[in-house]
Amino acid sequence: MTVTDNPDRHRFELDVDGQTVFADYRRRDGVLAITHVEAPPALRGTGAAGRLMEGVMQIARAENVKVAPLCSYAAAWLRRHRDYADRVV
Repeated sequence: MTVTDNPDRHRFELDVDGQTVFADYRRRDGVLAITHVEAPPALRGTGAAGRLMEGVMQIARAENVKVAPLCSYAAAWLRRHRDYADRVV
């Protein structure tokens, strides 16, 4: 499963069995602000949102941008995954 950037909708997406987990974002001055993460009800509790965040952070690292986790889920996920602390504003 691959996380893809959908710049027209300002979100990252992960397709899981035909359903889309997504993270809305805003980009500004080298910072990627994650404003909302959502998984369809059938995928909640399956780790799908975590896989999405992993992909988002890999993209952020590859693009050498910082991440501002404005969404509570993104912030909590990043607190549990300290290996991405160098990317967090």
